Amino acid sequence: MTMRLRALHRRGATWLRTLIAAGAAMAAIGAGSAEAVVSAAIVVDAKTGKVLYSSNADTRTYPASLTKIMTLYMLFEALDSGRVTLSSQITVSKHAASQPPSKLGLKPGQSISVKDAILSLVTRSANDIAAAIGEHLGGTERGFADLMTTRARQLGMKSTTFRNASGLPDGGQVTTARDMAILGRAVQDRFPNYFTYFKVSSFTYKGTKIGNHNRLLGRYPGVDGIKTGYIRASGFNLVTSVNQSNRRVVAVVLGGSSGSSRDARMAELLKTYVPKASTGFQIAKRILPSGATVFAANVPTPRTRPDGDIEIETGSVVAAAASVIPQEFRSQGDISDDVIIEEAQPAPVVTSGWKIQIAATPTEAAAMELLSDAKSKGGTVLASAAPYTEPVVKESLTLYRARFAGFAGKSEARAACAYLTKQKFACYAISE
Repeated sequence: MTMRLRALHRRGATWLRTLIAAGAAMAAIGAGSAEAVVSAAIVVDAKTGKVLYSSNADTRTYPASLTKIMTLYMLFEALDSGRVTLSSQITVSKHAASQPPSKLGLKPGQSISVKDAILSLVTRSANDIAAAIGEHLGGTERGFADLMTTRARQLGMKSTTFRNASGLPDGGQVTTARDMAILGRAVQDRFPNYFTYFKVSSFTYKGTKIGNHNRLLGRYPGVDGIKTGYIRASGFNLVTSVNQSNRRVVAVVLGGSSGSSRDARMAELLKTYVPKASTGFQIAKRILPSGATVFAANVPTPRTRPDGDIEIETGSVVAAAASVIPQEFRSQGDISDDVIIEEAQPAPVVTSGWKIQIAATPTEAAAMELLSDAKSKGGTVLASAAPYTEPVVKESLTLYRARFAGFAGKSEARAACAYLTKQKFACYAISE
């Protein structure tokens, strides 16, 4: 009897030591990746990249379902490149179907359209569909997560790592408030048409109406997206986009103790800092085929002729100052002044006739790479067009217009712009 008690004692002591060691290991993993619940926030002027407010913005925590913003970013890229269409079908695997709620509840072998998949992530935050998207685009969900991490680095999200497509708990899946603000800006700048999905208040799937978890939509002036998130280790998270009085702001709140307190904190930040945002030009970011990132400022509204064409005064400033390019986006691989473009070399400046303009950038190299990108996607409408840059100086600031010349008339120039707009380029026709 005594021997049996001693054996039980030894086994119990061994089990206890194992349990303590496992707990210590989990604690070490958590300490190395993110703190348990981090209260963090940041408010960024979406036009200039200026940080209007920050608190613990660079402290790592868990993204929870904010992860799905990147999942959708990757899906939007696939749509943009033609790899999928809104009607393409995504098949749900056994792995995807096994994901815990929140979910749509599709069974293995069933499929869902890309459009409904987008809406299910935006509204219900469906984990099963997020995993299915990951498998469809990346082969495996983990492989897709690696692609997400790579894209995050290219966007300037230096402290973010993804391990799955949904945001379900994983000790290695971490982010910061600053990185989520970068992502919030990037998705609306790169995919303005698809970004509108984030403000859908509800959608009906197989007869069931599913509401959006984002309770600020329709309740706070100017809110047009984008995503909520929650797991126990992260607390209640929210990324919000606001377009109000010609001001655009992206704000992030992480680690709320409840959904209502998180929303109240976000509303407080928006009330304080939206009025401090710029009403000027917007610095838009475009990722080029080379992997470089270029910022091109949106042009001011030019005079519109009665026939719908655009007339611009020669020498007018058409972009914001280079000095307001957001510093956090100046990461390794971004375009710089020493980039040499081999493809589209500048043609002599054309001073008359019809031409088109696609951007105005802080460097000539950036303008030339945009022109090269547009030329490669321009098809027959740009076959005989001549790319060139044109510097414009005002108040000691130099910007470079990215233009194509050589159009026979306004109909050809307008047709070129219509085609390039479909390729996600800003464009307008000019007669000077």
